[in-house]
Amino acid sequence: MEMPERTQAGPSGSPGMTRRIVWGPVIGFGLVSLAADIVSDGARPLAGPLLAQLGASALLVGLVTGGAEAAAQGLRLVFGPWSDRTRRYWTFTLAGYALTAVCVPLLALAPLVGAAGLVLAAVLIIGDRVGKAVRSPAKTVLLAAAAKPVGRGRGFAVHKSLDLTGALLGPLLVSAVLAATGLISAALAVLAIPAAAALALLVWLRRRVQDPGSGRPAASAATAGAADPAGAAEAAGHPPSLLTGSFALFAVAGFFWSAGLVAFGVISFHLTTTVAVPVAVVPLMYAGAMAAAALGALATGVLYDRAGAAVLLGLPLLIAAVPVLALAPGAGLVLAGVLVWGVATGIQDSTVKALIADLVPEFRQGTAYGVFAAFQGAGALAGGALYGALFDSRPLLIAAVAFLQLSAFVVLLVILRKSRRP
Repeated sequence: MEMPERTQAGPSGSPGMTRRIVWGPVIGFGLVSLAADIVSDGARPLAGPLLAQLGASALLVGLVTGGAEAAAQGLRLVFGPWSDRTRRYWTFTLAGYALTAVCVPLLALAPLVGAAGLVLAAVLIIGDRVGKAVRSPAKTVLLAAAAKPVGRGRGFAVHKSLDLTGALLGPLLVSAVLAATGLISAALAVLAIPAAAALALLVWLRRRVQDPGSGRPAASAATAGAADPAGAAEAAGHPPSLLTGSFALFAVAGFFWSAGLVAFGVISFHLTTTVAVPVAVVPLMYAGAMAAAALGALATGVLYDRAGAAVLLGLPLLIAAVPVLALAPGAGLVLAGVLVWGVATGIQDSTVKALIADLVPEFRQGTAYGVFAAFQGAGALAGGALYGALFDSRPLLIAAVAFLQLSAFVVLLVILRKSRRP
């Protein structure tokens, strides 16, 4: 997609017109994510309470929510390369959003089907995150191309802020329905409305944004060379494995911090079973986390464009603080931990992706996002088991997370030193 040329199409050529055109696709994708995240993140804080209501233990909650995040990340290893091979980025994007739009509202049926409800809820919670895996690499390639004219750090940050606005509005919506009805199933059912809106917005955007893979062969040397001379040399022959150099080290760091960043399902389980926070309050706390995530994404996105990857050194430090605060016995410390969790999540979902786009040639970005997500997914699965097994042994859990984040910090330092070499 020749974004720079398309931005010059305004009749007047005025700076204001140019800004609107170059930012248009970024804002469009952000609005789609806003609507979709009302759905996905509206349901996310209810995963722990819903599973607990259906009879799940802390270990099962950890395995289901950790497994869901593992599916969201790990399956991108399949769908990222697949989207690169076929260049059908829009097809994968549409399919992934449709899966989330179906699975989340169907969670409303889980309390109504008796003994099968726990199994149905687990399948649908994981199904929602599978939809994330299907769409995310392809959508991120579309977004990386759209954000290039405005700066990828800023582009990803603005997109993530809109995304997180939906993640804030979703919990507020379900909290209002819970307060009015007292029924988790009713709060989940109402999410069918923003689900339909997300799909309608996406179809509208599809007609206006070109697929970057259209009209060019996969791994074209000429196309790669236009964006990255090194990429042209790779595309002309056999490109080397992504599991070498700085990208491989970054993926290892991604495993470590994902293993330490607890799934919110475990936090919400702790809130309702240990701290005795009412279920209707949990989505409000999650909304606060999403507001913190939006601020974290914006701040680090701007700093990334100015100062580079060093801004990510703060991520392991934030993650190490989460179990200390979020799993504390007092509601005040837990709230602080939820906000720190939100900031870490926002950085992980925005600035991290901007760095990946700068580490690999454009024609391999879908594969890179898939490979990186596989490392994150493996970390999320390990982290779900870790938090579930050590839920009642907090000092051991805190020590394990601290070790994982120290490892991530050291790996990030190595990446920074390598990047400074000629």
